[in-house]
Amino acid sequence: MRLVFAGTPAAAVPSLDALLSSGHEVAAVVTRPDAAAGRGLRLAASPVALRAEAAGVEVLRPQRPRDPDFLARLAQIGPDCCPVTAYGALIPQAALDIPLHGWVNLHFSLLPAWRGAAPVQHALLHGDDVTGATTFRLVAELDAGPVYGVVTEPVRPSDTAGDLLERLSQSGAGLLVATLDGIESGELQARPQPPDGISLAPKITPADAQVNWKLPAAAADRLIRACTPSPGAWTVLDGARIKLGPLAGVAADDDGAGAGPGPGELRILRSGVLVGTGTLPVRLGEVQPDGKRRMQAAEWARGIRLNGRTAVLG
Repeated sequence: MRLVFAGTPAAAVPSLDALLSSGHEVAAVVTRPDAAAGRGLRLAASPVALRAEAAGVEVLRPQRPRDPDFLARLAQIGPDCCPVTAYGALIPQAALDIPLHGWVNLHFSLLPAWRGAAPVQHALLHGDDVTGATTFRLVAELDAGPVYGVVTEPVRPSDTAGDLLERLSQSGAGLLVATLDGIESGELQARPQPPDGISLAPKITPADAQVNWKLPAAAADRLIRACTPSPGAWTVLDGARIKLGPLAGVAADDDGAGAGPGPGELRILRSGVLVGTGTLPVRLGEVQPDGKRRMQAAEWARGIRLNGRTAVLG
């Protein structure tokens, strides 16, 4: 089939690579406009744009997918189908109507669970044991179209959102190609999503990523892993923000914590830097004080000079 692929971040690049290596023709790529990035905030092309340009594929960067010039160019290209992976903008009906086989989206959850912008983060945040990826036909309602296929992926105890997304982007790319093959042959038909089991996965903001140390240890751990690498979990000490990497574990009984620190209370021991939660203390991993480099919690603790006072993270 003749395809126009839509995608933007690094997680969409495996899908584009798989399509370029398939028997289908990638006639063009749609991606979000160049955006400011890095310390200098210079305009930078998306990872999908860079990969497409390296492959000699036309790149379309509409400000909005409803722009008349974009719709006219898409119609001129005449795709049979438009596969999508993490494009980052809603596709209007005028664009959905152009390809004969519609737009086929690769979504990183087992629909109808976790419809929305952050399915991988919400799967971790809510303690799912299994997640996956789904291909479905785009419709006007968010992530509600009929499903073509799924792949499943177990969630590992140490997974961050970045770890899990990396695996799903690879397995999902294979699913996307298989879906397009089945559509082309006529052997694959989409089935409506069940009405039960719908859950939503809105974008997680930096404000959502502040750790509430009154939560149980398991919930604090899930929040930090769900927010790694983006938007990045954080806490506050003496009014200064500290970014947090994944925890190094829950404190064992022999860690020497005594009665155990209260929620948010720091306890600096030879075995590590502990923080109290609503249940068991947890051991900090990497931390990054505001304006400084990332470092192990033990190194950071040596420099904060508690001088006998009780320090509490908030």
